[in-house]
Amino acid sequence: MGVLMAMGRPKAALILSARQREQLESLANSRSLAAGLVGRAKIILLSVSGKTNLQIARQLRVTNATVGKWRRRFLKYDVAGLHDELRPGRPRPISDERVAQLVRKTLETKPKGGTHWSIRQIAAETRLSKSTVHRIWQAFGLEPHRQRHFKLSTDPFFVEKVRDIVGLYLHPPENAVVLCVDEKSQIQALERTQPMLPMGLGYVEGVTHDYRRHGTTTLAALDTAKGKVITQCRQRHRHQEYLDFLKEIEKNVPETLDVHIIVDNYATHKHPRVKRWLAARPRFHVHFTPTYASWLNQVEIWFNRITQRAIRRGTFRSVKELIEKIDQYAETSNDHAQPFVWTATADSIFSKIQRLCERISGTAH
Repeated sequence: MGVLMAMGRPKAALILSARQREQLESLANSRSLAAGLVGRAKIILLSVSGKTNLQIARQLRVTNATVGKWRRRFLKYDVAGLHDELRPGRPRPISDERVAQLVRKTLETKPKGGTHWSIRQIAAETRLSKSTVHRIWQAFGLEPHRQRHFKLSTDPFFVEKVRDIVGLYLHPPENAVVLCVDEKSQIQALERTQPMLPMGLGYVEGVTHDYRRHGTTTLAALDTAKGKVITQCRQRHRHQEYLDFLKEIEKNVPETLDVHIIVDNYATHKHPRVKRWLAARPRFHVHFTPTYASWLNQVEIWFNRITQRAIRRGTFRSVKELIEKIDQYAETSNDHAQPFVWTATADSIFSKIQRLCERISGTAH
């Protein structure tokens, strides 16, 4: 019987520090940096995950030699080694010192009377051209005009709740259905004061900035295994409406299946009448998301889709028209339903939050 031998030289081990991983993930997720640099960051991250050079090459559609080259460059020069090497040509008119000065000024200072630098302001301050500032900012991924919003959960049982809900997504229980339930409140039927201008060659769709207000509320339950939704449109947002919705779920789910419901901590979901109704039905199991962690509820993804594709750019003369549009979208969505693929593990979520906390601890707050 033959013995299988490992082919090729063994790869040097790649171990990332928290700073290196944060930098690489920032590069890999960038939509503005050069595609080559983004791809190199992905090569290193995939290599750390344990994939072979051949697997990485097939996934990213590059050659095996390319993967090996950037692994070696990273091991030798760190993250800086992923940037393109200098090529022969005219010497750079801007020295490294001036580039470093601009980067430090962008990161560590603010303009007088302002919250962030603009290209024109900092160009005048540093006596560089606007195009030079733009190129340097782009090269270093600096975007002072943009913000990313975040909110850390203060839930004392955050870890337990995350593991519970992520476990339902990654390892759903047998003979059960997992439903993500939430209310999309403050959906308004907005009627534009003048007719919309259709999109044409050379110009975009036009709408008036003002409108007449109407309103409704949508309750939705998303089946995480099938991607289908159950919806109800109600004008009010009370425990009575939520109970009616639970009864609708009960009618739609076969009696032989347990029902796991993921909801947020809104008072409606914890009303005494709701608790009594659930206590009388042992096949129903409620899982609460941590505070300030609505992103754990997959139905929020569906809410975002219906908002972008059917509601935000619509014009509705009445609440009835809006409800008809919501029902029509839900029906069409269910006809072509596909489940959302959840890939984040609980540990990966905790690691990301830990890196965020480390960044916060380094600020003046």
